[in-house]
Amino acid sequence: MVPDLSNGITVDRMRAITVREPGGPDVLEWTEVADPVPGTGEVLIDVAASAVNRADLLQRQGLYPPPKGASDVIGLECSGTIAALGEGVTGWQVGDEVCALLAGGGYAEKVVVPAVQVLPVPANVDVVTAAALPEVACTVWSNVVMDGRLKLGETFLVHGGAGGIGTHAIQVAKALGATVAVTAGSDERLRKCAELGADITVNYKTQDFVAEVKQADVVLDNMGASYLPRNIDVLAPDGRLMIIGMQGGVKGELPIGKLLAKRASVMATGLRGRSVDGKGAIVAQVREHLWPLIESGAVEPIVGQVVPMSDAAEAHRLLEASDVFGKVLLRRDR
Repeated sequence: MVPDLSNGITVDRMRAITVREPGGPDVLEWTEVADPVPGTGEVLIDVAASAVNRADLLQRQGLYPPPKGASDVIGLECSGTIAALGEGVTGWQVGDEVCALLAGGGYAEKVVVPAVQVLPVPANVDVVTAAALPEVACTVWSNVVMDGRLKLGETFLVHGGAGGIGTHAIQVAKALGATVAVTAGSDERLRKCAELGADITVNYKTQDFVAEVKQADVVLDNMGASYLPRNIDVLAPDGRLMIIGMQGGVKGELPIGKLLAKRASVMATGLRGRSVDGKGAIVAQVREHLWPLIESGAVEPIVGQVVPMSDAAEAHRLLEASDVFGKVLLRRDR
């Protein structure tokens, strides 16, 4: 404990990554902040690792503030050990190894999270690697299965197949019996996607994914505006376009006539801003249906690089450069 001279009260302190000011990776600093305290229905996690997501880069730049009441510390997922239980928490014990979906706070030594957003570390996955799972698992399962309704025998197209979401989505769709198509920016990255189960691989720099894929029943899109017309073109009759990102812009023209002719649907979703109950429902589905696939080895966490948490700036540079296949993890400094 150290004294908090602002009010004369002695408080526990931890280390966390803070943002000095909106800007590039160098604004990230490893500093001391007050320990979080679990409230009713929450658990305190002693963090082993967190992971870097595209949303983290936007928050660092001041373009994606945390939801009301969430931690200002960046980080949408973590793994670690439960250190304390808030009032009313059942089903968990101090010492349990877990991973969790967060609204913020992952780039730190400790974090509090609603208990309904916590998952056990899957069997055969180590506690650090488990940090690669919560955000991608909940994003893919909610979009591809719960809302996208991907079924056995359908064709699934995921853009950005070499990233954290993409590498996970390939495996999930394949395990569900779909034909899997992916886009990526190099032949080497596409080769690795094929090793994970992708049946159709498209180099977006040299090929047209509409011509190569022809028809997809479900499209998981991280690009937004720039891909919108072609995503509609590639949809099969009764197809579902799930938009989860805006890397290609925020405004585009929606060809409603084509949607009507195909009886197709477009859905844009986010995970961070959902209610605790909404996230809890997704986490429950993931634990029941996806965790067995991970524990059987049918779906594996794909980690491209592990960086010390204190060097989060380097991890952000790696993700911005798209130099990593799979997830970038931040291992807590010891």
